Amino acid sequence: MKPGIRHFLQLKDLSRDELDYLFERTLWIKRQFKAYQRYWPLADRTLVMIFEKASTRTRLSFEAGIQQLGGSAIYLNTRDSQLGRGEPVEDAAQVISRMSDLVMIRTFEQDIIERFAANSRVPVINGLTNEYHPCQIMADIFTYIEHRGPIQGKTVAWIGDSNNMCNTWLQAAEVLDFRVHVSTPPGYEIEPERAGLVGTDHFEQFADPMEAARGADIVTTDVWTSMGFEAENEERLKDFADWQVDGDMMRVAKPDAIFLHCLPAHRGEEVTAEVIDGPHSLVWEEAENRLHAQKALMEFLLLGRIES
Repeated sequence: MKPGIRHFLQLKDLSRDELDYLFERTLWIKRQFKAYQRYWPLADRTLVMIFEKASTRTRLSFEAGIQQLGGSAIYLNTRDSQLGRGEPVEDAAQVISRMSDLVMIRTFEQDIIERFAANSRVPVINGLTNEYHPCQIMADIFTYIEHRGPIQGKTVAWIGDSNNMCNTWLQAAEVLDFRVHVSTPPGYEIEPERAGLVGTDHFEQFADPMEAARGADIVTTDVWTSMGFEAENEERLKDFADWQVDGDMMRVAKPDAIFLHCLPAHRGEEVTAEVIDGPHSLVWEEAENRLHAQKALMEFLLLGRIES
């Protein structure tokens, strides 16, 4: 890894102080956007976006985000580039990073993005891997802070699969000092080593999802079948049937609890329409906040701290 270059490959790549700064910065950047105030700190900077996994929100938020900061984006799909024809990741990183200022990658194994970053001359951002989804969780936490205040000491109920979202919530809890109640069906439990956890002080596992949600400040979930696991869909629909976030579950959470979902959502599976379209839901604000949180992140990785 080149000296002096900061990457964002896992949420714990940033310290609590740095994340707190980014949340403040996100709010400032969002306010500028809402007031139609032009802010172009990344004029003439180029973001390369490499997609091995399909996306709506990740591409839109990064492409619009860099343009709103005065820069430009180049979209690369591995099917349409030499990466999809066997070019070593290390070679691609050497070339792409000489022609751009910033790289975002959405791919499968975390190892791919780690290898790319080790050979990159510019910052690399994890747009999603099988193991982690740090940009999404950064936006999720900002959404809570924006609407409810500091997250320190709060409780997040994760209901469903122990996937990349769950892993990143667990990392965030360690860095920002809150708790995660995890409830998964048997056979889908979290793997602390895979999540990259330091200890076990910030999470608790529950066999009963209702108990996990009891008293929670945030109730959150994800699709039961993530990308790459489509062959298991029928089995997962059976296994996860009792892990649906519904009105009863939200009623045992705190009265002012919020519901979050990274989208796309399957109403009637992992969440009911009553919840995702109801008064506790902040999923649309959460989706928009990907845009603003990522703008703050790109600015930070390229320019460091900015006094607003």
